[in-house]
Amino acid sequence: MGARSRGGTRSLLLLSLHLLCLHSCLRCSVSAAGSGDPYVGVTIGTAVTNLLSPSDLAAFLRAQRITHVRLYDADPRLLSALASSGATAIVGVPNDELLALGSSPATASAWVARRVLPFAAANSTSPGLISAIAVGDEVPTALPSALPILLPAIQSLAAALAAANLSSIPVSTPLPFSIVLEPFPPSQAYFNQSLAKSFLLPLLSHLANTSAPLMLNLYPYYSLMQSSGVVPVDNAMFKPLPPSLEMVDPNTLLHYTNVFDAMLDAVYVALKNLNVSAGIPVLVTETGWPSYGDRKEEPYASKDNANTYNSNLIKHVTEKPGTPMRPGAQASVYIYELFNEDLRPGPASEANWGLFHGNGTPVYLLHVTGKDGFLGNDTTDRTFCIAADDADEKAVQAAMDWACGPGRSDCTAIQPGEGCYEPNDVRSHASFAFNTYYQSQGKAGGSCYFQGAGMVTTTDPSHDSCIFVGSKLYSNVTKSDGANTTTTQTSDAEGSAVWRLRTGREKGFLSVLRLLLSLMVVVIMTNSNFWT
Repeated sequence: MGARSRGGTRSLLLLSLHLLCLHSCLRCSVSAAGSGDPYVGVTIGTAVTNLLSPSDLAAFLRAQRITHVRLYDADPRLLSALASSGATAIVGVPNDELLALGSSPATASAWVARRVLPFAAANSTSPGLISAIAVGDEVPTALPSALPILLPAIQSLAAALAAANLSSIPVSTPLPFSIVLEPFPPSQAYFNQSLAKSFLLPLLSHLANTSAPLMLNLYPYYSLMQSSGVVPVDNAMFKPLPPSLEMVDPNTLLHYTNVFDAMLDAVYVALKNLNVSAGIPVLVTETGWPSYGDRKEEPYASKDNANTYNSNLIKHVTEKPGTPMRPGAQASVYIYELFNEDLRPGPASEANWGLFHGNGTPVYLLHVTGKDGFLGNDTTDRTFCIAADDADEKAVQAAMDWACGPGRSDCTAIQPGEGCYEPNDVRSHASFAFNTYYQSQGKAGGSCYFQGAGMVTTTDPSHDSCIFVGSKLYSNVTKSDGANTTTTQTSDAEGSAVWRLRTGREKGFLSVLRLLLSLMVVVIMTNSNFWT
């Protein structure tokens, strides 16, 4: 995300808002380019250990039904892979490239020719891949020395796109919300006056002339953190409060049910105060909530809060209610971010904004079933239980013993010679055992805990001929076999003994058992009248 500190968004939103149940489902006509229905996308940072390969990432996006992504650069390898994902991408120009682009139109033209044309020209294989270009990131706060060349860079890139018959690709820059002062009540908001005439007015004029959106990074999380208790946590997360506790803008008498809408309306008022046309759409290029942070310094950074905020955000946008000031104009948003960037420095929360870990397993399960297909696999409709990445192997082994013994999981498939025996390692075998138990319990809460050794994932762990229970492929396998895979349950003692054989421990005994079985078959066949 360029600088991606998000520190520039930490303006003090001193408001005492209170929530009312979300009830409006109005249609919206504003998107990134100014038309179409609003959508939810995700940002993709790459400071991730063992990040999915570009091709695997494209497959992951398809599986999750993610159709809008924001990249912080224009990596041609990633764009090539995304061409097959069905997604459109905002590509970024990092802050450290602004000087070259802003000082030389020829350099901007070369950048477009190298980074955009292969993926957006009419004769390319993916003419609709690039939806917008985000030049820099939160430059007024992250790199203020580059502010004088930011607009020239935007203008040079826009001119280069127009020369290539690609003026339909808008060019803008993600700004921090901190450029809006006195954001509550929204009716009193205005832009930072030191930026208004020298930067914002020329920028907004360019955006209006090119039908480009005003890109903003909005974080109710930071408003909550900086408010010293003035902002109720439920208000920041779209959670309803009793009607008697709701707050009203005293100047407009408009009711605000969440911080996010108040921030958007503050932006709309600030635009109006500059006499800027209301036709400039707002695109939220970042918003989100961290799932983990320092307990003392970041008490609201938790999985539950992150789940609540992002799930409610998705519902809020896809149900298209708009804001109190603009009830028919819902802004599209990009959730920060798809993966936990564990290599990012800074506070503990910096590495924990992702919806997923770098290997594609979810950090938590969003409650977004049926929300226009977004994150279609990231719901409780189709989940699996596997061995946790960070669990101790001895703990995984012990949990596996329990699952296939007292837990009565059918672990036949991980016996030697069976379809899920390979790869022959504890975690792979445990994942199959854990999932079998989890599915047999109806995916009930706690059935994937295993004393911390298990974790829920929406990524189907099936591979090759090993089909996990709950997979879309599972019913086909059972039908083709002509029989149900469930076996007669054994006693606890019997289950434990059988499991020890199935994991390859006591291999000597297993070899003897196989030899005896072979001899029995020979004796039976020799004495049988079947062949006569």
